[in-house]
This record gives sequence, C-alpha cells and structure tokens, in this order.
Amino acid sequence: MTKGSSATLDREEVARFAERAGAWWDADGPFRQLHRINPVRLTYIRDALCRKFGRDAKAASSLAGLSVLDIGCGGGIVCEPLARLGAEVTGIDPAPENIEAAKAHAEGARVGVAYRAATAEELAASGVTFDAVLLLEVVEHVPDVPVFLKSVAPLVKPGGILLLSTLNRTLKAYALAIIGAELILRWLPAGTHQWERFVTPDELRLALSGAGLKLTDTTGMVYEPFADEWHLARDTDVNYFATAMRD
Repeated sequence: MTKGSSATLDREEVARFAERAGAWWDADGPFRQLHRINPVRLTYIRDALCRKFGRDAKAASSLAGLSVLDIGCGGGIVCEPLARLGAEVTGIDPAPENIEAAKAHAEGARVGVAYRAATAEELAASGVTFDAVLLLEVVEHVPDVPVFLKSVAPLVKPGGILLLSTLNRTLKAYALAIIGAELILRWLPAGTHQWERFVTPDELRLALSGAGLKLTDTTGMVYEPFADEWHLARDTDVNYFATAMRD
C-alpha cells in the first residue's frame, strides 16, 4: 500500500485525481463522462431526498434547508447544482488541488458551497452531522469498503439518508467499464478503475448494515448507445445507485 494510505484512503487514487484537478469543469476533458451522467445522478439524488423529506421535486428550491455533504466532491460538479436547488452543501475531498478548483469555480459562478480539504474521518471527529451524505463514484476507489462506511455513518443524522453510486463487480462491468470505457472508447483515462474494488449490491448491503445503515433501494444506470444517453433502469449489472437510511 502506498505510503500515507490506509484502509479508507488510497493515496495513489487521490494523486491520480489531483493531477487532473484543473480539468474538472471541462465538459470535454478527462471528466467528460461525469458531466454526461451528472443529470442522471442529480435526478436520482433530488428525487430520493424529496421522497425522504416530503418535498416537491418539481419546485425550484426543492432542497431548501437540507444539509448535504458530498464526500469526494472533486471539483464540485454535483455540489453546485444541489446548492442551486436550495441545499446547504458541504463538499470535502482529500486532495487540496480539487478543493481549490471547486472553490474557484463556485466563486466565479456565485454559488454558495462550503468546501474543505478533509477526509470523512476528520470531519466526523468534529461531531457534525448532515441530513444527507453523498458518496458518488467513491467506494470503488476505497481499499476497505466496510471500514470506510463505518467512518462515514456517523456523519449521517439519525433519520438521515446516505446516497451513493458505484460499479458492480461483474464480468459485464469489467467488459464495459474497463475494457470498453477505458481501453477502447477512451471515455476515461486508463487505470481509472480497479475491477477487484468494484462492489456488488449484496456486499454493499452487508457493509452498510455493519455501519448501522439500512439499504432501501438499488437502481441501475445504463448507457443507450443508439440514443447516446444515460438513464435510470432496473439493470444494476454495471453502474448503480443505492440509498441507505439511518434510524
């Protein structure tokens, strides 16, 4: 394991994303696929939060007053849209380079987001909690998912919600997400993912349960090549979202 890494943080992974920090908001750059899937991610997040907290998903300020933490926020491409929906958003990332990029863009866009270069453990040590915690394309980069989720769970308020997205460890995911997306289509830089770190829904359910969280939903996200678009679906074989609740 790389020096400075731990069960919940792989420094090589952090460095890989930090090297591309200046490109977070380039929709045609190395993060272009995150920009492509962002509308789907935001739809899932908004609708899940509105169901949980009794909000109107069609309202312009549907998330007003809700405290939301985005762990591994990168350059803030999810934080800013959620803030525009009224949420009180905090974004953390272990790479200071990502946080500086996020702060600069939010300032230019005049969007209020609280950014901090920190790990989940560091933030949890302060005792702060949130209505909703997000882990988007994060757990597949973590060495030990059960340990990591135990460090994240205290950040979720009692009665709060954890929302995440990740990749299923199937041969189909290996073929599409690594061979297809990284090596053939070049949607992502080669080496972005390690298939052995992909997480099955059953593994995720057990890890969440061990952290005191209950898995209540899994929803797939699939790519339609003929329409050239992503959408939510029942198929969780490759990409999927998950919702978990804290009692």
